[in-house]
Amino acid sequence: MSVDWRDIPSLAALRAFDATARHGGFAGAARSLNVTHAAIAQQVRALEADLGISLAVRQGRNVVLTEAGSQLARSLGEGFDTIAGGIARL
Repeated sequence: MSVDWRDIPSLAALRAFDATARHGGFAGAARSLNVTHAAIAQQVRALEADLGISLAVRQGRNVVLTEAGSQLARSLGEGFDTIAGGIARL
């Protein structure tokens, strides 16, 4: 399968969303990626704008994924885990 990178959102935004989903919020995601929580929130908002759908609902300091957000989180988790595994096997 050939990937057309023009059809895929920013990898930085996808990584920020993946970290948000894994850590349950922007603060944990920010710590894991060594950036500010504002940077993570901005990336997630940009991803939502790019896709035209809501991925997460902000509830105080926590983030609850929408159904679409949960689906994307599962796909990204599998994809990033595959990439990490491939690199580890080198």
